[in-house]
Amino acid sequence: MGVPEPSPSRPLRRRRLLRYGAALTVSCALAGYLVVRFGSDARQARTGCEVVSADGERDPYFFDAEQAVNAATIAAVGTSRGMPERAVTIALATALQESGLRNLDHGDRDSVGLFQQRPSQGWGTVAQIMDPVYSAGKFYQRLDKVDGYASLPLTVAAQKVQRSGFPDAYAQHEPDASLLAAALTGRAKAALTCESTVPDGAGDPSAVRAALIRDFGKGVLPGAPEARKKAAPAAATTTPSPVAATLAGAPARARTVVVPVTALRGAEEAEAGRRGWELAQWAVAHASVLHLSEVTYAGREWRASGTGHTWREVTTGEGAAGGAKGAAGPADVRIVTAP
Repeated sequence: MGVPEPSPSRPLRRRRLLRYGAALTVSCALAGYLVVRFGSDARQARTGCEVVSADGERDPYFFDAEQAVNAATIAAVGTSRGMPERAVTIALATALQESGLRNLDHGDRDSVGLFQQRPSQGWGTVAQIMDPVYSAGKFYQRLDKVDGYASLPLTVAAQKVQRSGFPDAYAQHEPDASLLAAALTGRAKAALTCESTVPDGAGDPSAVRAALIRDFGKGVLPGAPEARKKAAPAAATTTPSPVAATLAGAPARARTVVVPVTALRGAEEAEAGRRGWELAQWAVAHASVLHLSEVTYAGREWRASGTGHTWREVTTGEGAAGGAKGAAGPADVRIVTAP
């Protein structure tokens, strides 16, 4: 029978308890941080929007409806200025780092907006910077002046525009920004979807037209002078106007906005198809704020409910924007507001 080991002294037991307590406190704090940072945010994002890679080899990026609207606007402003996909990627990565793709009315010193631009540094007034179209336009304006920005590392290109105190931080957002840019410039087809439930309240086609013109410019709806006339007062808000109440229960045709996509041949046809997917996925990203129930393009359809929140193939009927399956060339994008 061995001799029992002496019990630890009281000071030693106290030190051990203190260590265990400290470790438990750190573990609880870390768990709480992970729930706040990733748990609740991830749950919210997974009920919002998702963008996937064209080859399916990269992890999808999950984000919420507010971020989707801002990302789509940033991309639309870029392509409307003739900026390449790389420029859109740089802009989206910058906004992800600076604001989390949220239009903040506060920041470091006098920084505000999606890109945390400072009025004191010549970016414009607070009211101007808080307009996502204006702030994105100013970002692209300065980026376009950076020689060879498309071939520069993203961190270098973004830093030449932003002059951030943490320039390397932009790199962490490049994978997600590239996924978003591929979808929102139309290169990746049916890559962006939103798990939007049926919108609460009727949509307004005039608000959809105004938002399209606000983000893409007047040329997005050729031959629609009534849309251009209404664009200025309606562009500041995405809230459906009172006319939406009169559309409740109206047939889908009366609630549909048709966005023309020119069908050409060869390489130009491919470019038109890319434009169509850009417009279609812009619409899905705006589904929650514009109260949309359906978006169709090139034989694919997204619905706010009833299709598993994915792009599904449609082959016949008026709902199929591309007409019958296999129809040659891209067709118009059809955006249907909620009744």
